[in-house]
Amino acid sequence: MTALVNHFTYEFKSGLRSTTSLLMNYLFPLGFYAMMGLVMTQVNPQFVDTMIPAMVLVSAMAATLLGMPSPLVESRDAGIYRSFKINGVPAGAILLMPALTTIFHVLIVTVIISLTANPFFKGVVPENWWAFSLVTLVSVVACGGIGSLIGVVAGEARAVVLFSQLIFLPSMLVGGVMLPLDTLPESVRRISLLLPSSHAMQAYAGYAYGQPTVISPLIALLVLAASGAIAFALAVYLFNWDNKNETRRGHPLMGLLALVPYAISIFLVS
Repeated sequence: MTALVNHFTYEFKSGLRSTTSLLMNYLFPLGFYAMMGLVMTQVNPQFVDTMIPAMVLVSAMAATLLGMPSPLVESRDAGIYRSFKINGVPAGAILLMPALTTIFHVLIVTVIISLTANPFFKGVVPENWWAFSLVTLVSVVACGGIGSLIGVVAGEARAVVLFSQLIFLPSMLVGGVMLPLDTLPESVRRISLLLPSSHAMQAYAGYAYGQPTVISPLIALLVLAASGAIAFALAVYLFNWDNKNETRRGHPLMGLLALVPYAISIFLVS
């Protein structure tokens, strides 16, 4: 237990000391939040209705999808995990600690956004804060699972950027963050259900704000939880201790199995 606490403390402090981690965990999401509050609310006054959950999701995706995978690849390339293996540290712990500390950073940013969005930018607060907290936790865990999986299957830093942006950019454009799903064409709406942000925004709308949704908020929440669990399990299974190790369990394309719950949800759209 002491080793786990020390590992968690080390990873948490690294998230504050590392320039890249500090940027993705705090500076980028809070800077983007301030910019959207000052600009987007003037361009589109209706944005205040979804501002809080949308900015929380941006923070979660920035930290987990953009910030978390690269250190995993860099540590593997540097041979750091060889010493972990020699000392008996399991692969699950190696992946779990960065995910937990990143989730903790995201929750701190979530509190900042939740407390300031209404007084500063007239953002509409949730009707049910307990539901909001639950959806936030499940959404961050789902994104954290995908971030861990990207860090494991990516062979190099350039691949990390590609895989991360394949999820992050579509989420920003058609994932319900900037535009509600019900305003998108039906074909685009169905494709957008392959993104975790779409399900998170639907769960927020149904449970935290009591609004009508395109897909059942319960289904959306279950899809997020299932995908997060599958992604983390695959990350542990596919984990490679060293780039020099030519034998590994499974093929990196197995990571696509984490998208199965999202693919199934396409057929459940009302």
